[in-house]
Amino acid sequence: MAIPLMVGIDGSEASLEAVDWAADEAIRHSVPLHLVHAAAGDREPSDVISAASERARERAPTVRLSNEVLHEDAAAALVDKGRNAFALVLGSRGLGDLAEMLLGAVSLAVAARADCPVVVVRGAAERRDGRFGNVVVGVEEGEGSGTALHFALREAHVRNCLLTAVHAWNPSTLTTRPAPSWYAMEAHRRPPSQVLDDALRGLADRYRDARVSARVIEGPARRALLDAASEADLLVVGARRRRGHPGLQLGLINHALLHHAPCPVAVVPQI
Repeated sequence: MAIPLMVGIDGSEASLEAVDWAADEAIRHSVPLHLVHAAAGDREPSDVISAASERARERAPTVRLSNEVLHEDAAAALVDKGRNAFALVLGSRGLGDLAEMLLGAVSLAVAARADCPVVVVRGAAERRDGRFGNVVVGVEEGEGSGTALHFALREAHVRNCLLTAVHAWNPSTLTTRPAPSWYAMEAHRRPPSQVLDDALRGLADRYRDARVSARVIEGPARRALLDAASEADLLVVGARRRRGHPGLQLGLINHALLHHAPCPVAVVPQI
């Protein structure tokens, strides 16, 4: 049985936009679509799940569709369900979030803890319909980007679009710290362009028809990736495992991207 693509829904407009995005994604990858509505103490979930299911059927009538209602904490339930998911898709804000919040608490919690890739659907409608023909992936120094690169290459392949791999480096890290960090020493040994070339080498062989643009940008990674995302249909970033603790290490950069990116963001755990 094919592993399903899962969508967390709560009845908000943002979660319905996530359903639309996930329905298109299920078509691209030929995988089933599973809708999950989880809320502790929710007594009237039928309307929520029915509306989302109808929307998914209209969007992707050929995709095998199923749904599920769970009466438990939403973040915990979605993290648990995500252990057996192709990916988990969420809206950027839920019903219970304050208007001024840029990212819903449930979406942030799930992105920080899930074992599968988590896609937070952000941006206006034109950002979600593939019109840019570009998937952007952030490539960092050291381990952490390999799984994200594979995910991004696969996305570019099924979309038949360009993959833009971005490696940002900040020369100020070499002079502003009292002692050289591992990153600084490694950057000194390997030019930034080689860091990117080494990360891409071999992975592109899996998709020989892939069109890849490699960008080395001097400056903060947050700004480099947000700028690249301004012309992207999807932004992909990796997340490392926290040593000695469950969950992921999102870091300040990933937090900023999840809050401010103009397009959907995929957070891909390192395997």
